[in-house]
Amino acid sequence: MTIDLDAVYTDLHRHPELSFAEHRTAGIVADHLRQLGIETTEGVGRTGVVGVISNGDGPTVLLRADMDALPVTETTGKPYASETPGVMHACGHDVHVTCLLGAAEQLMAARSEWSGTLLLVFQPAEEVGSGADAMVADGLYDRFPKPDIVLGQHVCPLPAGMIGVRGGPAMAAADDINVVLHGSGGHGSRPESTIDPVVMAAATVMRLQTIVSREVPGSDAAVVTVGTLQAGSKNNIIPSEARLGLNVRTFDEGIRERIVSSIRRIINAEAQASGAPEPDIEMANGFAVTVNDPEATEKTVAALRTVVGDDKVIDPGPVTGSEDVGALATAAGVPLVYWLLGGEDPAKFAAVVTDSLMDKTIPANHSPDYAPLPDPTLGLGVRALVAAARTWLG
Repeated sequence: MTIDLDAVYTDLHRHPELSFAEHRTAGIVADHLRQLGIETTEGVGRTGVVGVISNGDGPTVLLRADMDALPVTETTGKPYASETPGVMHACGHDVHVTCLLGAAEQLMAARSEWSGTLLLVFQPAEEVGSGADAMVADGLYDRFPKPDIVLGQHVCPLPAGMIGVRGGPAMAAADDINVVLHGSGGHGSRPESTIDPVVMAAATVMRLQTIVSREVPGSDAAVVTVGTLQAGSKNNIIPSEARLGLNVRTFDEGIRERIVSSIRRIINAEAQASGAPEPDIEMANGFAVTVNDPEATEKTVAALRTVVGDDKVIDPGPVTGSEDVGALATAAGVPLVYWLLGGEDPAKFAAVVTDSLMDKTIPANHSPDYAPLPDPTLGLGVRALVAAARTWLG
């Protein structure tokens, strides 16, 4: 059997599924693995799929791909654009799944050239930060061989043909914080009889922007974003509450604690300044820092260079995006190596590389316009996974 990677990718892109709802995707994955003759288990961590290739004595290598999409309405105009209203593979997980299936096929065909065990993990719910934990809690390492190394990749808006990888803290920790500001509603014509949570929210949003610029040392990277602000139902009604959704990205636990403490201080102070009741502040979804083992990274980078060339493997610096793949390595107590796979049209990238507005010109992950270049990205992604796995296998 030969997997048509382009057909798999376009099909997955047309039919994206949200976190823990990846039933169709998981079925496609399981069908392909079984057709390749790979021992396959579905429903691990609700919708996860695990394939095992046992090939004699040697190390156990875990290759991971996440499967879930995002609640984003696609605007790429691609002929294979999402057919599911309001849902899109805006983060490239369809690329990840396709590449891992292609790698599984190549590694299965080359069993005479390596020895050991391959653990192929197709993970649900990365976008909500709980899919890896769900698989571990469902007995991932009790039911299947425990790995010696965890490997994976994430497509990104680097030029296709480039790979970014960094030893040590590589991707940020993330915390979601949900806030409810309580006011006292009333008629828009008599604001003096109310405590206006909209004004309180506006002041809070602006004050929160000072945390990174005035409370975090310039040598430390951090991001504080207010992603949602919801209040009111009619132009002439002052509502009784406003809701904020915050996201915090950090690389250092001390900086994280300082920022969260500052957020609490500012929110409570703005409520007090408005004469409002105490607000509700809830810590929600969270991701730990993604840390690549330095020695394992150095060893894996040598393999990745054989795929794209020495000058095409770069250190991208700390990436403020977040990932839960580290939970798979932490639970097993083994090293992690996780790299970025370029997926942007090199010609398009080169045309704007000197543009000061490059970040706004080239759509990035989570954008409704994000569209990785299938060729050569898929082929290079397959080769990167195979080369990395072969480096660790006997």
